[in-house]
Amino acid sequence: MSEERETRLLMIAPTSNVTPDQLSRTIHAMGERISVKETCYGCLIEGPRDLVRKVRDAARELDPNGIFSKIRAYPLGDPRRCRAHHGTRPGFSQLEMEWNALTNISAGLDASDRGEKVVEPEPKKQLPVTEFKKICEVNQ
Repeated sequence: MSEERETRLLMIAPTSNVTPDQLSRTIHAMGERISVKETCYGCLIEGPRDLVRKVRDAARELDPNGIFSKIRAYPLGDPRRCRAHHGTRPGFSQLEMEWNALTNISAGLDASDRGEKVVEPEPKKQLPVTEFKKICEVNQ
């Protein structure tokens, strides 16, 4: 991948009302000269770096706290990763873990937008040995 081109993964949080189809169609409707590939978790976009970032920002407006983006190391259709070329998918487990985490991240961003503050839990106190002994003796 050259420094002028970029491939980005746009991932939709599981709690978002936006579907991969809606996301891909929205990007196609922008009429920009970039490649778009719909996936089960969102889509991949590739093209000139400035254009990809412009499209990413516009696409995120569909659900600002529910659509996330990260750079993909391989271009679209790269035979090392493309299943059509029998490529491997070693990063899928990581991607799945990240996708599951988006629910909490999205909820946190929504809470922040509402002005909610983080409530720090009280630090846990150590249990005195004498109390621990009483608990152990009662449960024998």
